Amino acid sequence: MEADFKEIFRAAKKAAADLASADDGKTSGMLLSLADGIGKNQDALLEANRADLAKMPEDNPMYDRLKLDSRRLEGIAADMRNVAGLPCPAGRILSETVRPNGMKIQKVSVPFGVVGIIYEARPNVSFDVFSLCVKSGNACILKGGSDAFCTNSAIVELIRSVLRDCGFDENTVTLMPAGHDSTAALLEAAGDVDLVIPRGSKRLIDFVRQNARVPVIETGAGICHTYFDRDGDLDKGAAIVTNAKTRRVSVCNALDCLIVHKDRLFDLPGLCSGVKDHDVVIYADEAAYAALEGNYPAELLLHADEDSFGTEFLSYRMAVRTVDSLDEALEHISRYSSKHSECIVTENKETADRFLREVDAACVYANVSTAFTDGAQFGFGAEIGISTQKLHARGPMALPELNTYKYVITGDGQIRVK
Repeated sequence: MEADFKEIFRAAKKAAADLASADDGKTSGMLLSLADGIGKNQDALLEANRADLAKMPEDNPMYDRLKLDSRRLEGIAADMRNVAGLPCPAGRILSETVRPNGMKIQKVSVPFGVVGIIYEARPNVSFDVFSLCVKSGNACILKGGSDAFCTNSAIVELIRSVLRDCGFDENTVTLMPAGHDSTAALLEAAGDVDLVIPRGSKRLIDFVRQNARVPVIETGAGICHTYFDRDGDLDKGAAIVTNAKTRRVSVCNALDCLIVHKDRLFDLPGLCSGVKDHDVVIYADEAAYAALEGNYPAELLLHADEDSFGTEFLSYRMAVRTVDSLDEALEHISRYSSKHSECIVTENKETADRFLREVDAACVYANVSTAFTDGAQFGFGAEIGISTQKLHARGPMALPELNTYKYVITGDGQIRVK
């Protein structure tokens, strides 16, 4: 079995080398054909997805992430067409200098080569990752969760069919077998796999970071806060809280904790009026509980404990914390944030500027829902994940982040004499 994994990695490496000389127009044409193929093969994809869904309870927070339907497939195809229309980042001259001796030094963007993605029950990731990797000149190796194996198998079968029809090596994309042994092999494939990116829970990301011999870019869990300042606009705040919490509860940019300035506790029922319509369970601290009691359904209003904060709920639940000042809000976020997406609602420009400057997160918002932390919403076509680390990439990772660079030096016989 170990030899089989080695062959998989070597085949991907060869496919990546072939991609280095592929014409960008040909690559874009292949992605457009695949986008069309998603619609033509919708029935088969949804049938495979139903087989996976049948094994998962509907109340599992991952159920919504796993589920595909016609609308979601149309959105995936639209994102793929957007990626096809974007310029390939490989080969860009990032900087250029000429030294006094006439030697020219160019910093040129190049693909990583083979990118491994380890992710949970999110089959849309299979399409997104492939489109971004191939458009940026990388082969990709997918290790999806066992919960989505039927769906991912159908997706990769479709992608490989289109690759062959368009004259590409089918090993440009590979789905690893189910099981922990294939995960271990991918994480240990130093020299064959150039980069591994985990997408999923904190537990998954920690496991990858602790066990990988291959370089890793973390895409962290999303523990997202919205701070409603003493100078916040109630209408804006209520709309932002409702959208950030309820648009899709199972995604990493969903709201987990609403922070409210004590001077605006009387507005808390109004801030929560939209989430009440979605039966969101609230874990409130004492001051917030008192403000909501009698103004929020009793069965949905619970007392917060320490575990209520710093939790990525991925469901119709959220915490509410009362603070005395901006300083206390910043302190709370610093303690519990996963450095993903944080928001302030305020009409005070000085307060907003300080929040935007001091909050340490990949994406920081003023009077905008955290639901916009998404590669497509940022105009990137799609995303490989949301990086919460600070080396190489941060925030939504798309085509440019799937390239590294090398220095190209040319001259006319120069030698170093000292």
